Amino acid sequence: MLTKMIPEIGHFALIIALLMAIIQAVVPLAGAATRRPLWMAFDRPMAAGQFVFLAIAYACLTASYMADDFSVATVANNSNSLLPWYYKLSAVWGNHEGSVLLWSLMLSAWGLLASLWSRRLPRDMVARVTGILGLIGAGFLLFVLVTSNPFARLLPNMPEDGTDLNPLLQDFGLVVHPPMLYMGYVGFSVVFAFAIAALLGGRLDAAWTRWARPWTNAAWAFLTVGIALGSWWAYYELGWGGWWFWDPVENASLLPWLAGTALIHSLAVTEKRGSFKSWTVLLAIATFSLSLMGTFLVRSGVLTSVHAFANDPSRGLFILVLLAITVTLSLLVFALRAPRVSHKVGFTWLSRDSLLLVNNILLVIMTVTILLGTLYPLILDALGLGKISVGPPYFNSLFVPLTAIMSLFMGLGPVARWKQMPGRELLSRVWLSGVAALVLGATIPLFYGPEWNAKVMLGMMLALWIVLPMVRDIVARVRASSSVGRGFKKISLAHWGMVLGHLGIAVTMVGVAVVSNDNIERNVRMAPGDSVEMAGYTFTLQNLRERRGPNYLADTATLRVERENGTHFMMRPEKRLYLATGMPMTQVALRAGFTRDLYVALGEDLGDGSWAVRLQYKPLVRWLWLGGLLMAAGGVIAVIDKRYRRVPARDRHAERAGAAPATASREATA
Repeated sequence: MLTKMIPEIGHFALIIALLMAIIQAVVPLAGAATRRPLWMAFDRPMAAGQFVFLAIAYACLTASYMADDFSVATVANNSNSLLPWYYKLSAVWGNHEGSVLLWSLMLSAWGLLASLWSRRLPRDMVARVTGILGLIGAGFLLFVLVTSNPFARLLPNMPEDGTDLNPLLQDFGLVVHPPMLYMGYVGFSVVFAFAIAALLGGRLDAAWTRWARPWTNAAWAFLTVGIALGSWWAYYELGWGGWWFWDPVENASLLPWLAGTALIHSLAVTEKRGSFKSWTVLLAIATFSLSLMGTFLVRSGVLTSVHAFANDPSRGLFILVLLAITVTLSLLVFALRAPRVSHKVGFTWLSRDSLLLVNNILLVIMTVTILLGTLYPLILDALGLGKISVGPPYFNSLFVPLTAIMSLFMGLGPVARWKQMPGRELLSRVWLSGVAALVLGATIPLFYGPEWNAKVMLGMMLALWIVLPMVRDIVARVRASSSVGRGFKKISLAHWGMVLGHLGIAVTMVGVAVVSNDNIERNVRMAPGDSVEMAGYTFTLQNLRERRGPNYLADTATLRVERENGTHFMMRPEKRLYLATGMPMTQVALRAGFTRDLYVALGEDLGDGSWAVRLQYKPLVRWLWLGGLLMAAGGVIAVIDKRYRRVPARDRHAERAGAAPATASREATA
């Protein structure tokens, strides 16, 4: 009897979580405003309770999937009794209702961590941060309960079997990509909460940026991994061999990543120099707002995409209202509070400050460019002014040159000094790296590629220009120390994180330049016994056979691939037909390598014993995702830098008393 009530238990847990989120939002914020410690003390218990009951709700939904309870609408629409158990687990978030529940669970987890790991911060600051996260959590839980109840029943007319999970989603990519992406999206809510709390408390100083930087780096690292996994998933799952198509839903994840990248650099300047304060807060607001906008695009039904959840307009309207309220209230708080706590800090045009400012501006221009290209067709369509398509030519023609310009400043920023720096000194630090980047970038493509390519050369030069000045700077730091070991120890983890992040950008740039320009593709007609040569490999189709999977039928081709040196290996692409939906799918065969991928996709049966086959040689394609992992690793390393968890001695007494630290008080009167 109890097992039949699992969906009701989950629904009841959601209602309790909503009530706790409302208490978490109202009481601690009121306590911080009136300086009542008892009211502020509600934040951590309510954050913990919200997380516990959301975890119960999520466990109940998972149990419904595993038990094939097709009386639950979302289970009936997104699962099947033949679906393997591991896909049932990922099917929980492979739909609109489950994904929003997972989003809310992750949001509560971030809120709980923010309250627990901020014990050394001023009490009123923690109460404001947790209260703002409670407001956001309450908004999403209302969205779940009002428009997207994952426990809605189909009684009494429940189906005997489920519709099945979309075959595109029956892949390991669904297991890892959405959770990572959501962790990044939701993580920026903590940074947003810190920014608004700093405004409300009059603490736009170096202290709040030091508190917010680890959360920013962590959210950015998760989002970076999520985007990289999405690119990798599309590469091998969709069968066309592409890794980025400028799909609106892809853009929805790239927009907060770009804004978050600008925010990371702006926080560094605010912490170190006390400048860019208002700009940093605006970036925090913009980054989280773009995360919410991505949620709207994916779940509103305004987009037709393999990534999107097409839903009724009421859901899109709810998220749009939530986005409008968030942006309006946060900008109102900014307009009222920012002028009271800001002041100007001077720096010359040639300094790290100015170089980071230029990169921030370029990142914002790139964000606006992509935002315009993504939303403009939707706005025209909504107003009935016609349908237009904005595709890769628009985005590439603007994004690529802006990236190249930004790379020039990326090479200078890490080696420049704060506030001011003589031009001759900066030139002495970078001229050798510049010459080396030019020479190596021009010559490396001569040794590996099929032919010399100017675009590949430019990509190599820019990537080397990013990396070599940092290498020179590290060598100079180590040489200046009494020993090599001590020299490396003097370099902070935050600096190593920056180095890895920039190295990841450079590696990705090389991968993009090479695979975009030196990719070889052939679409051929092959029957058993036919051979095709490509890029030094001979592909021979040996046979085709049928096989049955757990919930599909597959035509499997076996190809013998022989290298020029006589060694060989086998590749087996498939064409699958899923039984529950009747939907065909291409399962590509990949031979991955550090320097190249071989990519084989089986097309259509041409009717005379032959099949259409797509063969591709993709040099350095793995560098795209290797760069993403290096960037994310840089973010993680920066998070664990202990200096972000230190509190200045002059502020400790004020923190224990729950008052504003001395640094914040001085900022408020500046």
